[in-house]
Amino acid sequence: MAHPFLVKDIAFQAGLSTATVDRVLNERPGVRRQTEARVRAAIEELEKQQAGLDIQGRKFAIDIVMESPQRFTDAVRRAFESEAMTFAPTVFRCRFHFAETMRPQEIVQLLDRIRLRGTDGLVLKAPDVPEIVAAVARFEMGGTPVVTLVTDLPHSQRTAYAGADNRAAGETAAYLLGERFSGAPATVLVTLSSGRFRGEEEREIGFRRVLRERYPAIRIVEISEGHGRDSETGRLAHAALSANPDINAAYSIGGGNRSVLAAFERLERHCALYIAHDLDEDNLALLRERRIHFVLHHDLRTDARTAFRTMMLRPGAQAPAIGPQLSAVVVITPYNVPE
Repeated sequence: MAHPFLVKDIAFQAGLSTATVDRVLNERPGVRRQTEARVRAAIEELEKQQAGLDIQGRKFAIDIVMESPQRFTDAVRRAFESEAMTFAPTVFRCRFHFAETMRPQEIVQLLDRIRLRGTDGLVLKAPDVPEIVAAVARFEMGGTPVVTLVTDLPHSQRTAYAGADNRAAGETAAYLLGERFSGAPATVLVTLSSGRFRGEEEREIGFRRVLRERYPAIRIVEISEGHGRDSETGRLAHAALSANPDINAAYSIGGGNRSVLAAFERLERHCALYIAHDLDEDNLALLRERRIHFVLHHDLRTDARTAFRTMMLRPGAQAPAIGPQLSAVVVITPYNVPE
């Protein structure tokens, strides 16, 4: 039985004498199967411990690429920088590549530059389009782990997804809205930053399904392609409100909430219920001002932790692919804001 460990270490781990372990390792007769199993289990545990020791103190340089509004990328940066400190003595050096909008080809060019320069891992929030899926495959074929953040690329070869269950988040929003109006007619403005992001699409699918099945009296008016930026989102919201005088609620999937609220105010319209995503600085202030009613929040530090652990596991020999690591969606009101 091949192994790199001292007999006395295996014996200590297994709780057996060194003589018994020696008999097992040299396959001498007179050893019970249960004893053999204890020795094998001890060796496996020592291998796991050794793998942990090998990775402690390592330095990882990882790249985080995101197309997202600055208010959200600022929150992501804080989460990754804070969580990195908890992994000492392992060191994570994060290189951030953020832009509010990028064409898919620009993202692909950036990803290829990062891959050719060299990185220990990639964290990616990007549209689910074929050229980006292909760029992710080039990382994985080269042995570099890719973690999709917040919005997934489920048909890519990415190593793991770190984020919330977006469909469940949309279903939660529909439940809050439906119970608020108690079966009475209502029209909700649904805002997406862009239809290219799988995470936003999943939220919308969940939202529409629950309304259709449980609250059919609620009508949806959707706007998209404001990219979460106030100017574009505000213009789209103003046009939708002007064309639909019955809109009396909002579910913001894609952000730009100050501009949407400003459109309601300019038209002297009342928003009976406003549901938003993510506890960034804007939404936190709006929640405390009672201008939005609920924020569907998930802890970005949990997502950062998932990303870091994926990077640490991947360099170890035969580390298996990691399935979805979903962070919990929490309904935040002005009365339960996290510290």
